[in-house]
Formats: sequence, C-alpha cells, structure tokens
Amino acid sequence: MTEADATNLIPADEPVYDLHLTAAELKVTYTAVKAYFDDFGHDEREIQGVARGVLDKLPGEHEIRAIDLDDELRKIRELRGTS
Repeated sequence: MTEADATNLIPADEPVYDLHLTAAELKVTYTAVKAYFDDFGHDEREIQGVARGVLDKLPGEHEIRAIDLDDELRKIRELRGTS
C-alpha cells in the first residue's frame, strides 16, 4: 500500500455520502454547482466532468426552475415560527 492509498480510504469511484435536501437546499445546490460548472474553461475538463456528474444526479433544470425559492423559504420560516 502506498502512502497515498493509506491516507485515502475511500475508493475514488464509490459514493461516500447520502444527502437529503429540502427543495430550497436543492435549488441552491443545483445553482451553485451549475455556476461552478459554467465557470470552468477548456483546460479544466476533468473538474468540469466531476461537476457534470453531480448535476446529472440532481433533477433537471426544468424541475429546479419550478422551485420557488422565496416560497420555500417562507414555508421554512412558518415551520420554525420565525418571520
């Protein structure tokens, strides 16, 4: 086992985290990853590929656009009893 193998115990091709998101969190996550993806140039194709892989696991752009972030935040405030 190399030193790099000893410090990286998670196989590179295996999922490492199961993430549950609210609609608001999903919209913010999608928007952030999409901006990150769009920001990379031709010389950063590997990073762009990783970002594309994340986007492919999320609902499509049409579904994300349908989420009204202001409405979702209002619902969260109501549930928490804050304004």
